[in-house]
Amino acid sequence: MTARPLGRCHGMTKTQRMLAAIALAGAAAGLAAPAASAAPISPLTLPDLPAAAPGMPAGAQPTSVQEIGSQLGSGANQLNALMELPNQLAPVIAPVQPLTDLAGGLE
Repeated sequence: MTARPLGRCHGMTKTQRMLAAIALAGAAAGLAAPAASAAPISPLTLPDLPAAAPGMPAGAQPTSVQEIGSQLGSGANQLNALMELPNQLAPVIAPVQPLTDLAGGLE
């Protein structure tokens, strides 16, 4: 094996090393740029509510996005309660489970 001098990038020409150094310096300068020069952030705006369809009852259309969110939250809670229903009915079903299994086998 031949000995190589330390501190040199093997496989890169002098021009490639210079370009890499310039690119690294440019990237560092870009990261160090002050944040004040960035464009101001526009405030978050909520979407417009859809118009009521003809013939809808007066209270059917929500009046705000927050009301829609609260209705979705209550619907999710009802769905969660429905998902827990089999666990709540297990003590009632357990005594007759052997009979229902037997009836299912007779079909």
